[in-house]
Amino acid sequence: QVQLVESGGGLVQPGGSLRLSCAASGSIFSINAMGWYRQAPGKQRELVARITSGGSTNYADSVKGRFTISRDNAKNTVNLQMNSLKPEDTAVYYCNADLFEVATRRTAYWGQGTQVTVSS
Repeated sequence: QVQLVESGGGLVQPGGSLRLSCAASGSIFSINAMGWYRQAPGKQRELVARITSGGSTNYADSVKGRFTISRDNAKNTVNLQMNSLKPEDTAVYYCNADLFEVATRRTAYWGQGTQVTVSS
């Protein structure tokens, strides 16, 4: 059906930067929005950033001014530029896509997640 593949996670020092990417492929009619969520051990999954096909964005208060989400609609990809990383940003980051597989079937897909660790 539809697959989401994330890349770009890793280990970085506090104050450093990482760029996450996610590519959606498969039977896609159109994409309404794509976004990034994260989950730390013992905590609930939370929204990090989201962008619609029209370019409207939402950010968690904790990442505003540090993270930037962007997309390439033609390539069905979404990116998350993460700057000034803090230890509390450590989590598994998941890509999410809200899309139509056909004109009348709207659904959501999740990637497998990519680990981001911020530590000295």
